[in-house]
Amino acid sequence: MLRKALQAALLLMMIGLAVSCGETIAPVTYDLAISTKESQVPSDDGFVYVTINAQGDWTIDLQYPEGGQSGWATMDPASGTGIPPVARLRFSQNESEESRIVTLVLKADGMQATASVEQLGQAAVPITPQTGVPDVATADWLELPETKANDGCAFLAHDMDGKAYISEAKSGVRNWSCYWCYDEHVSYWVAYPHNKALIGKGTRTDVWGVFDPMIPVNMQPNMGSTYGGGWTRGHQIPSADRYNTAANKSTFYPTNMTPQEYNFNAKIWANLEQKIRDYASSSDTLYVVTGCVLEGSSTYSGSNSGFSVKVPAAYFKAALQKSTSVSVGHNGWRAAAWYLPHDASIANGSFIDYVMTVDALEAKLGYDLFVNLPAKVGKTLADQIEADCNWAK
Repeated sequence: MLRKALQAALLLMMIGLAVSCGETIAPVTYDLAISTKESQVPSDDGFVYVTINAQGDWTIDLQYPEGGQSGWATMDPASGTGIPPVARLRFSQNESEESRIVTLVLKADGMQATASVEQLGQAAVPITPQTGVPDVATADWLELPETKANDGCAFLAHDMDGKAYISEAKSGVRNWSCYWCYDEHVSYWVAYPHNKALIGKGTRTDVWGVFDPMIPVNMQPNMGSTYGGGWTRGHQIPSADRYNTAANKSTFYPTNMTPQEYNFNAKIWANLEQKIRDYASSSDTLYVVTGCVLEGSSTYSGSNSGFSVKVPAAYFKAALQKSTSVSVGHNGWRAAAWYLPHDASIANGSFIDYVMTVDALEAKLGYDLFVNLPAKVGKTLADQIEADCNWAK
């Protein structure tokens, strides 16, 4: 009996070995992935959340560019099994004015995936009309309103790469400009040229959390999350007006944002933005200025950034069209303006109800729009253009 039992056990062992030696190990079929909530972070010390898609054991190595700063970031955790409940990239304060980059390398199952994070440097002196960027008069751009000296604001001009645009350099392409108020943490207006070519091709990048490199980071709201208090992040130059990747990313700068009521933003305001794009498609160039009105508002956003931002009481747009194909207007020029109260009750209404002449909008705002138009076409013709509104219906 013992001999038969041993023979049976030996037979089962041989069968098991045969099955084991002949089985095929299934290949890994999932996509290893790693991403960070923000790809660009401020110079202060802090952390950014990291999302990991892995099965089994994994590790994350941090790699720094050759010759660059190293050791300033750590992963928490740096290894594990399966998807961790929480993972963070922690970083120390960047004392330099130069930005620095770290690459996260996720390794598992013989595969690897990467993600990079840029930490901005300490902001230098803001670029203002006195330190490099031309003021509105010397810029000679038709979309610009007037500015005033010593009013606590900075005139900032961006190129299509999201950096400072300096016309004297005669390089790059002008993108959008803004009039940033340091005290209110918002731009009073954003102005830009508009046509099919400037829209470009691409998609919305949704790179929330990047900062405008032209002013100190700690003066800008962090757009990595909402303003707080239920207010959406409202673009002044719409994302859809700039689809080339770098140009689109810059439309997510805090200098282009205001706290906006959701339905107002998604309905009547979005409809007006689309109409402006329609006008641009029939223009040689459409010069646009969009702005917010803070006077009369006592409402503030939440303070996700360590400070609150005043919620605008109203918004405005003005458009100056130059088109050789237009048969109406004044020598191929025409203009229109809109002033909308920032009120959810008008969200389902029509922006046509709020159209007016540029002259009428200037009277409401108390400053001059399209300040360089008289020098371009002469004062008489400029007055006729701004006093008429025969096309925005």
